[in-house]
Formats: sequence, C-alpha cells, structure tokens
Amino acid sequence: MVLPRSVDDLVAAVAACREVGAPLVTRGGGTSMAGQANGAGVVLDTSRHLTRIVEVDPDRRLARVEPGVVLDDLSAAAAPHGLTFGPDPSSHSRCTLGGMIGNNACGAHSVAWGTTADNVERLEVLLYDGTRFEAGTMPAAAGGGRVGELHARLDALAGRHLSLIRQRLPRLPRRVSGYGLDRLLPEHGRHVARSLVGSEGTCATVLGATVRLVPVPAARALLVLGFPDAFAAADAVPAILPHHPLTVEGINDQLVESLPRAVWGSPREVLPGGDAWLLVETGGDDPGEAAARARELARAVRGDGAVTERIVTEPAEQRVLWRVRTDGAGLATRLPDGSEAWPGWEDAAVPPDRLGAYLRDFQALLQRHGRRGLVYGHFGEGCLHVRIDFDLLSSAGVAAFRRFVEEAADLVVGHGGSVSGEHGDGQARSELLPRMYGAEVVRAFEEFKAIWDPDDRMNPGVLVRPYRLDEHLRFGPGTAGRKLPTAFAYPHDGGSFEQAMRRCVGIGKCRQSTGGVMCPSYMVTRDERHSTRGRAHLLAEMLRGELITDGWRSAEVLDALDLCLSCKGCRTDCPVNVDMATYKAEFLHHHYARRLRPASHYAMGWLPLWARAATVAPGLANALVRSRLLAPALRRLGGIAPQRRLPSFAAEPFTRWFRRRGAGGSGPRVLLWPDTFNNYLTPAVARAATEVLEDAGFRVVLPPRGVCCGLTWISTGQLGVARRVLRRTLGVLGEALEAGTPVVGLEPSCTAVLRGDLEELLPGDQDASRLARRTFTLAEFLGEHAPGWRPPRLRRASISQTHCHQHAVMGFSADQRLLARVGVDNRVLDSGCCGLAGNFGFERGHYELSKACGERVLLPAVRAADPDTLVLADGWSCRTQIAQETGREALHLAELLQLALHAG
Repeated sequence: MVLPRSVDDLVAAVAACREVGAPLVTRGGGTSMAGQANGAGVVLDTSRHLTRIVEVDPDRRLARVEPGVVLDDLSAAAAPHGLTFGPDPSSHSRCTLGGMIGNNACGAHSVAWGTTADNVERLEVLLYDGTRFEAGTMPAAAGGGRVGELHARLDALAGRHLSLIRQRLPRLPRRVSGYGLDRLLPEHGRHVARSLVGSEGTCATVLGATVRLVPVPAARALLVLGFPDAFAAADAVPAILPHHPLTVEGINDQLVESLPRAVWGSPREVLPGGDAWLLVETGGDDPGEAAARARELARAVRGDGAVTERIVTEPAEQRVLWRVRTDGAGLATRLPDGSEAWPGWEDAAVPPDRLGAYLRDFQALLQRHGRRGLVYGHFGEGCLHVRIDFDLLSSAGVAAFRRFVEEAADLVVGHGGSVSGEHGDGQARSELLPRMYGAEVVRAFEEFKAIWDPDDRMNPGVLVRPYRLDEHLRFGPGTAGRKLPTAFAYPHDGGSFEQAMRRCVGIGKCRQSTGGVMCPSYMVTRDERHSTRGRAHLLAEMLRGELITDGWRSAEVLDALDLCLSCKGCRTDCPVNVDMATYKAEFLHHHYARRLRPASHYAMGWLPLWARAATVAPGLANALVRSRLLAPALRRLGGIAPQRRLPSFAAEPFTRWFRRRGAGGSGPRVLLWPDTFNNYLTPAVARAATEVLEDAGFRVVLPPRGVCCGLTWISTGQLGVARRVLRRTLGVLGEALEAGTPVVGLEPSCTAVLRGDLEELLPGDQDASRLARRTFTLAEFLGEHAPGWRPPRLRRASISQTHCHQHAVMGFSADQRLLARVGVDNRVLDSGCCGLAGNFGFERGHYELSKACGERVLLPAVRAADPDTLVLADGWSCRTQIAQETGREALHLAELLQLALHAG
C-alpha cells in the first residue's frame, strides 16, 4: 500500500508500478460494498494526505479538489457560500471525492441533484503509461500524441456503437453498472470526464477534479409518510416525484428498531403510524415555506397508499430519522433475531414506476430461496439496498448464494433495471454485466477499457474480464476462524468472538474526522491501523491465522490496540455496533495470561486496592504523590506518563463520612453506589448526590460492606480478577437485590459496567441481571422515580461533556431533561472523548494523543467559555482532563443540583 503525500508522489508511485508491470488499485475511503478497493496489486490510498480543497469558486459554482478530500469537508468549505456538492451518500462523513468518482456515488439527494457523473466538469487523470492530462468534453479536433489518439478512439467507439448504446443502456437515473458510454454521445455533451466516472479505477488514476456545486435551500422540512408495508410505500413513489422533492427515502420498522436507544431514544416517537415510511424532504427560503411545500405535497399524494403523515421541522428530530437511513448499511447487517446478513446483492435499481412490482417479485425470490433480508433505500430513484442472511461459510451456502444472485440479476433486468444503482459492480457484480447488457455491449466495454488501459494493469478483474462473484469472498468455505475460549459471553453474537469480529463489513464510519465519539485515536492520527475498522480487521486476521499466526500473543494486534482508548464510542456510533473496548479487554486478558503485565496494569488496574490502602494515612499518601523527589519515581514505577499530575486522595472517604453522619430521609430506599473515584478521590460529588436524593424524598443507603464494579481490572484486561470482584459485589448486595432496591451510579464508567459488562462477564447470573436492570444514572433515577420533584431553578448557562461510556450505554437525554427542569441552559459539546479515558491518558506513551483528543473540541470550548458558564462533566476522567489542561473545575450533575438547592 502506498499513501502518497503529494500528487507528485502519486505520479511517482504509478511510474514505479509501470517499471515492473505491477497492477494498480486506487482507493478512497475504502467503504465500497462491492470489492473495488481490495484487488490484487499496489493499493494507492489518497485519503491520508491528498486532501486539499484547491479552490471554491462561488460565482461559477465550481470547486477544485484533490482525490482524497472527504465529502463533508468539501460541503463545509462550500457552505459559507450557500452551496454544496449534490451527491451525498450515507458515507458522507468519510467517503472521498476520488472514491465517489470511482463508483459514481449518488446518495439521498440525487433525485434532485443527480449522481456524481452529473456533477463532474473536469478530471485531471494519469494513465498507466504515464500520460497526464485534463479530461473534459471531447475537443472539436482530436489533436496529436497519446491524448489525441485517445480522444479519436473514444469518438470512433461512440460513433460505431451509437445505436447499440442508445438501445441497450437503460435510461434510468441509477444505472451505475458498467461504463458510462452514453456520456460520449452528442445528446450528453460528448463528455469524456463523465464517461470515466463510475469506471472503478480500471481506466485511469484521478489526480484532481473540478466539480459542480449546487445551491442549498435555506430551510428544509421532512414529510414522513407512514404505510402498512414497504410495497405500499414503493407504489406511492410515482405520485410524489412530479412535485420535485429533494429526497424520497424508504425505511422500515426493522431498521427503526435496530437504532441504539442510548443515544437516540425511540425514533417511533417522531414517526407517524405504520411499518414502513417514506422520508420526503422539501426546501424553502425559510422554515415556513419548506413546511408549506411539505403540506402541499402531502395533500397531493394523500390517498396514494399512505395511512399516516407527519411534517418534521425540528432539526434534532430530523437527525434522528436520518440516522436510521444513513446508518442502514450497518444496522441491516444484523436481522432482528441477531442473524448475520450480508451485502452481495446490495443496491439494484429499477425505474421508479416499477419499484412496487419489483419489490414484490424480489420478496417472492427471497422466500423461494428461504432467505431473509432488510430492504431500504432510495425509493425515489428505484434503488433498493438490502442485506441478506446468506450462508457464506459452507460450500453449499456459497453455491446457493451464487444461484440467488444470478436469479436476482435476471429479475432486475426483467424490470428494466440495473444490477448496481449506487455502489458499483466491483468484484461482486461485474460477472453479471452480460446478463444485463448482452455480449455486444460488454465487448464495447472491453474496447473502452483498452483505449485507456491496453495492458489491463488498472484494477484488473473488475467490470471487464471479471473475477467470479463468488471467487474472493472474505468469508467462504475454509475461512472460519479459530474457536477460542473467551471471558466475555458475547450474547449478541451467539457467544462467538469470531462472529463478533464479522460485524465489521468496512462501512468505515470510524474514519470520520468530526462528530460523535468514535474513533478518537483515528480522529487524531488519521491512521487506518488506529481506527475501529482497522483493529477489527486485524483481530479477524488473527482468528484466521494466515497472516497473524501467534493468536492472542500477537505483537501486531497488541500494537494496533495500544492506542484504543476503550471509550466504547463504537458500541453505539458504529452502525454495526462493534465494541472495541470489550474486544481489547478480551485480547489483553489472553495476551498477558501467565505473563508479566505492563506496570500500568498493576498501578491503575488495581487502583481500588491502592485507594483503599491510602485511607489508612491519606496525608502520607498525598505527600508521596506530590513530592518533587518521589513522585517522578512513582510515575516510572507505575508506568505513568511524566506529564501527568497524580491524583490526590480525600482526607475522608465518602463511605466513612456517610456512616459518621448517619442515614437521613424517610422515603423509599435508594442505594448510592460508592465507586472508587467518588468515594476516595472526589467524595464531594457523592455527598452532593446524597443531599439531592434526600431532598427529592428518598432514604439513601450504602452497601453494608465495600463493593466494586471491577472497571479498572476490565479496562486493563484482568478479567479473571474482575469476575471475582463482581461475584463478591453481588454477594454483598444480596439483600438489596432481593428487596428490589434501585441503585444510583455517579461515575458513568462504573454505571456502564453494571448496565452492560456485568451480564457479559457473568452470563446467566440472576443477581447480575437484577442489578443491571435496577441501576440508574442520577438523572435517570430522578426522572423515573421522582418526576414531581422540582428543585429551585438555577437559571445558569452550562456546557457539558458527556462521558463516552454514558454516551454508549445509558445516553444523555435524561440529563438534558433534568437540566431543563432546573432552568439550566445547557449546550452538549460534540467533543467526543475527553482523551484521558481512565487509565489510558495516564499511561506512559499516551499523553500526547490523550491531550490531542481533548484539544479537538473539549479543551478549547472550556477555555473559551464565559467564567459564569458552568462546566458539567460527570466522568472523573473528564473532570481531571479539564482541570489539568485548562485550570477550570468542572461540576458533576449532583454538584450542579446541589448548587440549585443552595441557591434557592
């Protein structure tokens, strides 16, 4: 693989390949579903460095970009001018313009703004033979040299096959299969650059592109139409299109139910009735005009199969619904019963007026083959995405897969459609092109390819002279991995670590550079190895045992996992719910079994023990950690970064204070969880929570003896110790669990263990399940058990940092509702991980990356906040990072509520 740092590097790489005759595979974000970016040869990845937006010309509505520019970055650069790049596939946060050009990407708004081919004006290209030129429309005179010869041969090809191209290339908006020979015809402007779009890297290397920009509506409204089923939704599409909507997207109840509740709640709360929906977007100069157009469209199509409707104008509600659609490629990889579902027959397209009939026939095909699949997609252009529960691990299953795909291809051709409507043909569907076009058109495709690449060195095996569709399956007969015993139960993957590793199908949302929690190390390093996808694929290779032969002892896997912050962001942000924090803990557990561990695993993994020991003489312990002479030695011995200040222990732990004070309140009992951090390091948080809960009418109690969730042992992969700690904890809580006493956790990471990891480490344990069900965050508990509690209104502004584990497991919506009740004007920072992440940011060698994660959004936002603005962070790590890097003290929610009580 080559990651060129400049266009000149890219040219030099092609020259080096030409010198030895090596084939070339160009890659953007690597998110394609059809296998275009993993052929044999040298892979040229432009996404790391060739990311320059050369120019945005608002007057001419054009932009010039390098091929590695991410679509969202181009959109952000064009936004100040009221412009955007029209095609917007669901991978917009990480797909590159070069990749979009390769696949002729489309997206939700192509019904209004067309495909990538419709929006490309010129391409700077490099041929394998070294010829470099800018392709646009066909010149009036061919000229001399290699470029002149190329134009002359393309012109002759189009003229010779004029009738064939017009008759045999279907006229539908989503015909992405094969080459764009029709773009060479006079009625399409004889556009050479556009004929290259969708060629999937088989003809030339794109060095740069000039693309068209389109005006963005000032406001948008989302008309949601509910239908009894997807067939009825498809039937309604022809009545909608004459009204020129911006989008017409189809989703179903299975996708809606797959959305993680922790972050987004229940999308059904903002959906009208039904089990299938069309998301129809309208635009206007202001929200009123956009909503009026939506109402007009709703009146026009009322009675065309829709049973319910709703117009959504609130941006937050719109984002919930678009998340269902944009994450569909991942959500659909697991059927409702947990079965695996795969691409392979991914995105066929038919004329929109044939969509209902095609969908019924396709459903019948699934039933005949005994297969199930989740169907969704771009209904406005007749393009359906689907994941199907193929058996790709046995010879019989692969043979059945081939039969299904061949019959599906014949079905879509019978409806006048294209075997690919967005993601291209690649290795998955190129073999099907003769079934779609016939032998004559395929020979014309071969001529087109030969004009550009006569030696067939550009991504061979794709589009012409293709690999068989079942030839290079990632999973196939004989590829099953090692059956390794595991510490976690993996209940959502049939108890199989191997099946958990198959979750990652390369969607690549972890490669986005802004927004969300996942993946903080990639956002900083931009190195695929340190993305969730990179780590998941490396673990899968470890299980296969072909490249990585030493299993759990692998140094390569350990190195890739080293910069994983165990933030759990991928558990929710990843559309397929990869949980790298769990996989890392599992790996470390086995990697260090019966071996000496890193010093930090003993220093921080056993923090609960050291913190408890420090209570014997907290003054002495603090003198040691603050000593100029001894503190550096302690850091070296403990494997702690020299830049980190060691935390101080409280003079009196919360549990000692509570027992000295005595229980207060006379209402229902609630057990306050005395986690290590808020018990030994920041007891003021737990004292504040006690006051708040008592004011809300509860009697606060503590466990009769010391308890621990085992978090620090889990994060360092000491899972045997963690299980023993958890079993002991369940024994201590026996009476409270029997009585049904609710538990309130204050430290989000500890609360997340009780809500998630606990049952996965102790599967089948009844007490573990009861504790998981009865554990709440403070905001969740007050919202559910004290809805009538009304503390004095604080009327302050705040910014809040959501702890990663809370984001992934519990969500922050209950906190937002509670803060509104208190009168706090809160802004949730889209800052991702604070960077400290428990032991990670304290470990030697991690400080720079830890700080860089914080400097992305969180730390600058805290520094810029008005002194009167409260900074809210429930996580001990978050508060520590903020204090050490900005000097500001952040509050826990309990402390903020206590402040409200005192202010009132």
